[in-house]
Amino acid sequence: MAKIQAWKQPLHQARRTLAKLWLNLHPQVKIIGITGSYGKTNTARAITQVLSEKFRTLQTGLNLDTIYNLPMTLLKLRPWHQVLVLEYGVDHKDEMDFHLFLVKPEIGVVTGINPTHSDSELLGSLAGVIKEKGKLLEALPKDGLAILNYDDENVRKMAKKTKAEVIWCGVSKKSDFRADKIKVDFSGTSFVLNAENKRIKLKTGLIGQHFIHECLAAAAIGRNLGLGWQEIKKGLAKLKPLKGRVSIERGPRGSVLINDALRANPASTVAGLQVLSDLPAKGSRIAVLGEMGELGDLAQESHREVGRKVAELKVDYLISVGPLQKFAAEQAQKDGMEKERIFWVKDVHGAAKTLKKILKKDDLVYLKGSLLRHMERVLLILENKKVGCQKTVCHHYQQCPACSDLRVGL
Repeated sequence: MAKIQAWKQPLHQARRTLAKLWLNLHPQVKIIGITGSYGKTNTARAITQVLSEKFRTLQTGLNLDTIYNLPMTLLKLRPWHQVLVLEYGVDHKDEMDFHLFLVKPEIGVVTGINPTHSDSELLGSLAGVIKEKGKLLEALPKDGLAILNYDDENVRKMAKKTKAEVIWCGVSKKSDFRADKIKVDFSGTSFVLNAENKRIKLKTGLIGQHFIHECLAAAAIGRNLGLGWQEIKKGLAKLKPLKGRVSIERGPRGSVLINDALRANPASTVAGLQVLSDLPAKGSRIAVLGEMGELGDLAQESHREVGRKVAELKVDYLISVGPLQKFAAEQAQKDGMEKERIFWVKDVHGAAKTLKKILKKDDLVYLKGSLLRHMERVLLILENKKVGCQKTVCHHYQQCPACSDLRVGL
């Protein structure tokens, strides 16, 4: 749970108390809760965008810790709101209880589960992650609804935690809402949705096969709440990438940048590498990967798994940044990627220097790393901006251009 400064605690507790009372004055609101190790924000966006075709919908804000986000969102409720879409992020034991005491959902979504936040001082293990996030499903009422990712083995096991109706989403033929015929290009992702004995062609502006699950969850909830297929189709088509979350941008030296540097975990990194491989490239495909944080005892193996994926996909060059990424570089070479195309560097300065040597016009560059690794510094260096900061891991949450340490070089 985010640490609250002592002087702020009375204010925050008062805000929580007021938020709970305010929520009770809005019984008309249908509450949807989303948890998981990845994909929560874009799932919330997809659900909100689809439901907004019919309902007045309120969603939690972006990039703000759940401990503050939930009460602040509740206080934004107004009598005209009909649906409330909330992210339930947790990284400490009993944090979900803290959130659920404030607000319990009627519809719950689990995006996927991996070892993120399994450090001993956080949730302790993968089992601890499953236990804590599973509390959201346990809190659903019997007449509620659980939207679960069938393609994730850990999520399938969590289904027994709820007494609510379960709707499965995924690419597996056992899914109730299933996607096939998936195509990815620079304009977005198209697919055919199979549900209710129908096949519906859909497209979203989100770029990547992994965003299919977000769209399927939104479609399933939309149908449950009475939306027509045309409303769902229209809502999904309006979705666009968030900056730093698989957004296509102009890269350095005439390259094309896939900017995915805002967050990183094993599932999202593998998914992003798949995007790099799927998109058409006139030049080379280059992966610049920072470390994935908070993986506990599974950190080494998780980075090796990324290396395996790099070797498997259409990736021409790998630049691995930071101590843990050395395991990814080693594994990529072990699995058959040419040694001359693999570079391990200690920090972002080494990454920028290496990228300068190999980068050419029309190359496709994928930039990825956990928030506190601040991989955006690579881009700043390539723009000839002064970056004195040498930190591999930085505990500032704001983006580097707004940080006083950037030029000081602490």
